[in-house]
Amino acid sequence: MKHTLHQEFNKFYNKEAENAYFSPGRVNLIGEHIDYNGGLVMPCAITFGTYLLTAPNEDGVFRFRSLNFDETGTIPLQTSYTKEGDNWFNFPIGVIQHFTKDGHELKGLDLLFYGNIPIGSGLSSSASIEVVTAFALNDLFNCGYSKLDLVKLSKSVENNFIGVNSGIMDQFAVTFGEKDKALMLNCDTLDYEAVDSNLGEYVLAIINTNKPRKLAESKYNERVQECQEALTALQKELNINYLCDIDTATFEKYAHLITDTTVLKRAKHVIEENERVKLAAKALASNNLDEFGRLMYASHDSLRDLYEVSGIELDTVAEYAKTNPNVAGARMTGAGFGGCAIALVKGDAYDDFSKAVTEYYTSKIGYAPSVYSSLIGNGVGLLSAVVN
Repeated sequence: MKHTLHQEFNKFYNKEAENAYFSPGRVNLIGEHIDYNGGLVMPCAITFGTYLLTAPNEDGVFRFRSLNFDETGTIPLQTSYTKEGDNWFNFPIGVIQHFTKDGHELKGLDLLFYGNIPIGSGLSSSASIEVVTAFALNDLFNCGYSKLDLVKLSKSVENNFIGVNSGIMDQFAVTFGEKDKALMLNCDTLDYEAVDSNLGEYVLAIINTNKPRKLAESKYNERVQECQEALTALQKELNINYLCDIDTATFEKYAHLITDTTVLKRAKHVIEENERVKLAAKALASNNLDEFGRLMYASHDSLRDLYEVSGIELDTVAEYAKTNPNVAGARMTGAGFGGCAIALVKGDAYDDFSKAVTEYYTSKIGYAPSVYSSLIGNGVGLLSAVVN
């Protein structure tokens, strides 16, 4: 891969690349729709992501090329930068704008990007591009940002420059990810614990439903509002700031305060899912993958029945996984209504699983999913130092 990228860089720019970087994508192993409720999520970095090769130029411009997109960009050094239509290189431009706004003096740079994260799959291709660009600029121009600074900077780019109102989990996971470790993260405080997660004989199968997620944004906002209604109802008798400030026993004692049955279901998912994350951390740390798989299935069932964000495509993947003895667990991951599911599959049975789930899904849905295999990998870094 590295050799091919260097050849392509030479072809584009007629010179050698001087630096190479990599930032992964991420999946959330468990803890869905918890980040905006003050609870715990458990993402991990995956072993595919975004590669970036760079070399300085004397022309006072940033040149953007990608092996994934035909569009190219040449942007002169400026005191302020704005979006360039709907181009993919708005993500690195946004990062450059943030560095410039912070008073860092940047110089001309030729950049070549290549990503092997499926676009639009919910595996954080945008966060991966933002973070790898920020890491590279910080390294090349000695800007002195910490890793946490880069996380916050990249989230700001996504929210304020790109205009997507996302949380901080994606940028955090691709920056702080560690090989064979899941990150149990509080998205509110950014406190986290790296949980040993050696998958042993298993691999992480990522099943992209290939369904466009058109409903995700509107339904996401609806769920946020419903959780706020549940919180407001509970605050009549409880001194809490978030739904996840209470455990299941407390919730059951005060659930009568929530009179809307739909809102009650949403709150029940959130509080139980937060507890599942804690149980999942214990299962992974003790290498109990059967228990972790059981919690994955329970998470999916809750997202389907209580939170109602899965849909027939994601349910079909989970439904098939339960019939396969080589699968320990499966669940939807991400906002829902399309995107990806994940499954814990025995490595020596992965090819058979991939073929069988594709056939089953296609027979039910009418078109094929895309299936990928990953391990839990490292976060952003110099390409030579990121050994996944």
